Amino acid sequence: MNSITFFNSLRNIIFSVSGLMVLFSCTGQKPAEQAIGERPRVIATSDGEVDDECSMVRFLLYVNEWDVEGIVTSSSQYHWHGHRWAGDDWVQPYLDAYAEVYPNLIRHDPAYPSPEYLKERTFLGNVETEGEMDSITPGSEHIVKVLLDESDNRPVWLQAWGGTNTIARALKTIQGEHPEKMEYVAGKIRFFFIWEQDSTYQAYIRPNWGQYNIPTIISDQFEAIAYRWDQILPADKQQYFTGDWMKTNILENHGPLCALYKAKENGDFRSEGDSPAFIHLIETGLRSRESPGYGGWGGRYTKVRENTWLDPVPDPKYSYPEGRYYSQNTWGRNYMRNIYPEDQELMREYFKPIARWTDAMQNDFASRADWCVSSVEDANHPPVVKLKNKPDIAGIPGARIHLSAKGTRDPDGDALEYRWWHYREAGTFEGSLEIEDAGNRDASFTIPGDALQGQTIHIICEVTDTGTPPLKRYRRVIVTVGPSRQ
Repeated sequence: MNSITFFNSLRNIIFSVSGLMVLFSCTGQKPAEQAIGERPRVIATSDGEVDDECSMVRFLLYVNEWDVEGIVTSSSQYHWHGHRWAGDDWVQPYLDAYAEVYPNLIRHDPAYPSPEYLKERTFLGNVETEGEMDSITPGSEHIVKVLLDESDNRPVWLQAWGGTNTIARALKTIQGEHPEKMEYVAGKIRFFFIWEQDSTYQAYIRPNWGQYNIPTIISDQFEAIAYRWDQILPADKQQYFTGDWMKTNILENHGPLCALYKAKENGDFRSEGDSPAFIHLIETGLRSRESPGYGGWGGRYTKVRENTWLDPVPDPKYSYPEGRYYSQNTWGRNYMRNIYPEDQELMREYFKPIARWTDAMQNDFASRADWCVSSVEDANHPPVVKLKNKPDIAGIPGARIHLSAKGTRDPDGDALEYRWWHYREAGTFEGSLEIEDAGNRDASFTIPGDALQGQTIHIICEVTDTGTPPLKRYRRVIVTVGPSRQ
């Protein structure tokens, strides 16, 4: 058995130790570690736009973080057969390049799936026209197969980087041929859409499957890392998207997969509007999969209707649409189209849920690019953050809350820097609070006297290593306020 086959055979050997999911390696090398919990399952559907191609490079560098159940080419309002079409097999060069760097990637984490595994799960979906969902396609059939498989009941994140039509076709097949399975299937589905890039969610999915309240995130915040990033991102974040940074950290001397990244001619970051759909699932310790409202690298969202989460809009004059949520009526797109550059403070607040993390995301991306070509000893790996205190705490106003990240370590032996901060927007207590020793491993704060019963306070433990590039991981503590003592 060669080393590649051996490592691939280990990708599902996972067991729980001290609150971690540790992936075993028999080589003595340091495997990646993930917080305890179910590995996400992912089916990514994409229309092959140029920013989808950029997202695909990042997606493949992170496929050790989840179980890829499918990569399906679909259409959208922007791309379909004969209209700005990237080709039915546009994904293939990226999978071929992944195959070239795979032997090095598994040195850093044996959970990376084999190229053969990914190719076996790559299909062509519904692409003939915008929103076409009449034809049964290899892509739609594969989605049906995954959703009906009762041997694995873990949730499946159905991502629409383009239109939802191939997903809709799959669900229509299940409704028509297996109506008794609809409730079971709906219980497994998690939707993450980058806008509604065709009408099929409103025309078919919502009327026929809405009764099951499938958790649904529909994002407009993605524009923070899409084509207008240089207008949206704060100046201190933009340096991680310039040609100099991209050439040094991604585009040059990082192997064939990163070399395929379609940056601008000067090397500037182009767009990855679709990346939040899977960035949301990277295990960073922010607990963002517990609720879209918690916030994380993939954004923060607010529940608007049923089980549908959209972008928090700071503009009181904005009304969420009752139907389709897309380029014509989202606040961010209309602001960038009609108002920019006026009232940039409001714009920064709207895009902040993603923009605040972009330096951490880019440095993490750079480390994955290094994994393509560097040895374990010469590359950086993220710190492993632990909490000595419980992640969920109850306390009354005036109570002293003690926080500790004792046990946190770095797999490369790098020194660590600590920062505890109040993630005000994620909780329901909107006041301010002071964290003592916020720059140390151990910190504390007092629940403010004006905190009300039932309100929540989210505290983030942010740990940064001193490797190159510096990498961040987190733990979130949620404090629920109890009744005041009278």
